[in-house]
Amino acid sequence: MVDLCISFVTGLLLAQLNVSDKDKTHPMESKNNNLVLGFVVLAVFLISGVKSWTGEIHGRVVCDVCADSSIGPEDHVLEGAEVAVLCITKSGEVVNYQAFTNSKGIYTVAETMPKSERWDACLARPISSFHDHCNHLGDGSTGIKFTYNHPSGHFHAIRPFVYRPSTAPTYCI
Repeated sequence: MVDLCISFVTGLLLAQLNVSDKDKTHPMESKNNNLVLGFVVLAVFLISGVKSWTGEIHGRVVCDVCADSSIGPEDHVLEGAEVAVLCITKSGEVVNYQAFTNSKGIYTVAETMPKSERWDACLARPISSFHDHCNHLGDGSTGIKFTYNHPSGHFHAIRPFVYRPSTAPTYCI
């Protein structure tokens, strides 16, 4: 079907070139032909049946300053922390992403692909915090496996990954 459409469009393009070369006195007719040709090309893309899908994963990385496993006023986000996201698509392809947190401690991974190739399951895991004062991975922050079953344009939010300092400050005791 797609090959037939491509052949049809190629024929129209060649016919357009022949008409344009022969008849230079009617610019309005040439513009109308270009408009029709544009609609035909658009129709071919719509008929081809390739549908795209966009997925998005995001989360946050924080420093649990008091190492008390709760986010409080003493805790802060970690800018520049590295996170890896590994996804398996519906077709079985393994795709690996690398992301870094922004100034709000948020990382985002997003991709647009054919719907038949969309993500099926993913694993997100922290790699490094790059902060000398908060670089020990907290309990339960080794990685999160999840099934990705969101429609195109929707996102999956992951609970925060937590790093801790090697020793808690004295005001935490």
